[in-house]
Amino acid sequence: MEPSAIVVGAGLAGLVAAAEIADAGKKVLLLDQEPAASFGGQAWWSFGGLFLVDSPEQRRMGINDSKELAWQDWLGAAGFDKEQDEDYWGKKWAEAYVDFATYEKRNWLADMGIKFFPVVGWAERGGYLAEGHGNSVPRFHIVWGTGPGIVAPFERRVREHIKNGLIDYQPRHRVDELMIKGGRVTGVTGSLLETSDVKRGEASSRNVVSNFRCEAKAVIITSGGIGANHELIRKNWPSRLGIAPETMLTGVPAHVDGRMLAITEKAGGRIVNRDRMWHYTEGIKNWNPVWNKHGIRILPGPSSMWFDATGKRFSAPNFPGFDTLGTLETIQKTGYSYSWFILTQKIIEKEFALSGSEQNPDLTGKSIPQVLSRVRAGATAPVKAFMDKGEDFVVAETLEELVARMNKLTGENLLDFARIKQQISARDAQLDNKFSKDLQITAMRGARNYRGDRLIRVAAPHKLLDRKKGPLIAVRLHILSRKTLGGLQTDLSARVLGDTGQPVPGLYAAGEVAGFGGGGVHGYRSLEGTFLGSCLFSGRVAGRAVASEGGAESDC
Repeated sequence: MEPSAIVVGAGLAGLVAAAEIADAGKKVLLLDQEPAASFGGQAWWSFGGLFLVDSPEQRRMGINDSKELAWQDWLGAAGFDKEQDEDYWGKKWAEAYVDFATYEKRNWLADMGIKFFPVVGWAERGGYLAEGHGNSVPRFHIVWGTGPGIVAPFERRVREHIKNGLIDYQPRHRVDELMIKGGRVTGVTGSLLETSDVKRGEASSRNVVSNFRCEAKAVIITSGGIGANHELIRKNWPSRLGIAPETMLTGVPAHVDGRMLAITEKAGGRIVNRDRMWHYTEGIKNWNPVWNKHGIRILPGPSSMWFDATGKRFSAPNFPGFDTLGTLETIQKTGYSYSWFILTQKIIEKEFALSGSEQNPDLTGKSIPQVLSRVRAGATAPVKAFMDKGEDFVVAETLEELVARMNKLTGENLLDFARIKQQISARDAQLDNKFSKDLQITAMRGARNYRGDRLIRVAAPHKLLDRKKGPLIAVRLHILSRKTLGGLQTDLSARVLGDTGQPVPGLYAAGEVAGFGGGGVHGYRSLEGTFLGSCLFSGRVAGRAVASEGGAESDC
């Protein structure tokens, strides 16, 4: 039996699509430019957070959530403003995804053995009005096993089909062109890259040893976004976010280069919302890098004071963990592409987590004793390693010493001790009462009304200049490239659309290359936990749509 479809990209969306097609008894050719060590793509490196609505985990934590509230939050974050054109399908995908996240996603994943950490996280808290950006309630569900845990069941399904002959997985096959005949995509041509034994995430060779050509009735593009292509990021950078940063850290491996976007566009696919993207503001240089300019994101609680490069405190709601792109815009409009956290030892112990599977060995390794150690005194081992070895951390007993070391780190001497002391002292004075006009302190106290935050996420409010809570810590924060929010426009069957709005016959797309669905399911902003989830959803939709079309003889 010949393959019925070609899936381009062995990341999470590609694995889901391939598994769904093979489950229907149809043969799939799965192509990827990277070595087999990178099976599962970016998802393997992730923290494994998923957006779920009205889940058992939420209810156990006393969280009242609903589809209606989640949809209100999604619309407030997305800000869809091109509903008759570029946002038309993205909004439809968004509505379908919120429905999926409410009623079906958790059970679908549970049936494959996926479990969740019991404490639900509260990401993207917003800080605006009720109809504005942000999650009204905690919805960030961490997969037990983090990124590898979410990849595992789909990898298992794919490998089972590799054994039974329904999936033919071919790494080191880089697609260079989509073949078209009679107005229909009929297959792919590309380059066979030389064998590479690099480890997961490391840059692999691009030396070509031969060419290949494969035909099929259906081709699904699941090749990811542009997160490692800084040139393309700057080319598409929106003026609303200020000037594009001259330097950035990179949050994804080098193979996340966006090259299939142009290749698919050349074949007739329409790219929409090119200027929508998602980059983090709390990046730190990895002291033990896997790829070039490797950055790690701090997942902060709400208590650290946040200053720009010149030492001016950011105003509401630019607090840690509240509005990623709002803070990105604020930072870029300062003329500098870095900023600072100032905090205490007590805050870092309670509030700092690092994004990524490799930075959370307890959750990734499913070790209950290690997870329980998080409540003990002291920072977690990965955070402590960055404090000791990371170049972006400064530790001092006094504020004067801290500021001097911060200036020494940058070599720019932009920070004035007296000015920073005045701002911290003013903030500390607000803690003399149980009420405050400082909205960050109000937000900290409000967060601790949620049991999950009070237990493991938000430190008890205290004065930063209280020597008993020290030492003082400063962290230099960089812009960290990550996600593409726009992409190939697709209908609700994941069919790629052309400039006329009609499907390109034989062509489908899922995951980040399709803006996670429809060419922009998130609109302008994400609620977090929605990237992995929309890869799962769009990959499933694409796979089932291709499977339902019926088999077609193909040749490779």
